[in-house]
Amino acid sequence: MTQRKVYMDNSATTQVDKRVLEAMIPYFSETYGNPNSLHAWGREAHKGLDKARQQVADLIGADAKDIIFTGGGSEADNLAIKGATWARKEKSGHIITSAIEHHALHDTVKWLARIGNYEYTILPVDKYGLVNPEDLKKAIRPDTFLVSIMFANNEIGTVQPIAELGAICREHGILFHTDAVQATGHIKINVKELPIDMMTMAAHKMYGPKGVGALYVRKGLKLTPLVHGGGQEFGLRSGTENIPGLVGFGVAAELAKERLSNGEIENEKRLRDKLLDGLVERIPEIIVTGHRTKRLPYHASVCIKYIEGEGILLLMDAAGIGVSSGSACTSGSLEPSYVLLATGLNHETAHGSVRLTISKDTTDEDIDYILDKFPAIVERLRMMSPFYNKEKH
Repeated sequence: MTQRKVYMDNSATTQVDKRVLEAMIPYFSETYGNPNSLHAWGREAHKGLDKARQQVADLIGADAKDIIFTGGGSEADNLAIKGATWARKEKSGHIITSAIEHHALHDTVKWLARIGNYEYTILPVDKYGLVNPEDLKKAIRPDTFLVSIMFANNEIGTVQPIAELGAICREHGILFHTDAVQATGHIKINVKELPIDMMTMAAHKMYGPKGVGALYVRKGLKLTPLVHGGGQEFGLRSGTENIPGLVGFGVAAELAKERLSNGEIENEKRLRDKLLDGLVERIPEIIVTGHRTKRLPYHASVCIKYIEGEGILLLMDAAGIGVSSGSACTSGSLEPSYVLLATGLNHETAHGSVRLTISKDTTDEDIDYILDKFPAIVERLRMMSPFYNKEKH
């Protein structure tokens, strides 16, 4: 009998949609021109580039010229933070971010502080991973010029009060950037209705190809490019564009816009809640991490007391279920996830983290299979755990 396979690591990456792949294929060997060439081959390739830019813009309510294509979300984060910092006349200043940002954001801000006269403040989060807008207000200084708070967290799924945080920045004349890699395509976002100056996106989080991202940049905002050369992407990202990847990004964005309007997202929420409720019901001493309702529609994350997440990951994999953990084995560190520690969990509990993120193709049968296998795996690991046996005996 063939073992059931259930992929539940869609926050890490999604499967490329077949329609996305079909749209990409001709741009490898048929419409293969350099989009910056003036001949017919180049013009045809440029049509694909223009269409993709419009499709991505339409997903978030932007104008096409506000979209700067990059090689992924990390590059877009770097372009936003470094680009905005270097474009200023002043060569010093203060940046504010949060304790649960992606490494691409944290490491960039810390690097700027090491090489220049820049300081930063890292805002705390509550037990749900939420930034308190009052904390942002208190942290603002006369020399604060940039705030970056992610739209939704990749580990715990919490969605931040972006409208309120952005409004505070706008009131003080401070640039506001948000890393929306996890949220774009899964939550309705209109950048013309939200006080956002820059926003990061990535194709592979919404059933598009890897290695393709974008930065939304509000009209009139000046950035200094990271990559100099031929002046592509309105002078902000030199280098011949990855046309097949960008065409795929465009189609993925168009399909995401359809899902946001046809009710598919509501079904994802239903499956998410079925999964979380089922796990809480079946597994004693389990903690749901992140906010229970202010969270990504496809995102479920928990901590299991007395056992380590990598043990769960390996046994789940043996059962044909793909999940992720923020603990030692997968992070390459002896420390548990800094995101979970920031929410107030202790080291022992945080080591038991598991993230399960569903896709547009996940079924009720998939959730039932997980709810059947997961509790037995937890029980097996707890029976082998010295921490559990010491606590219970």
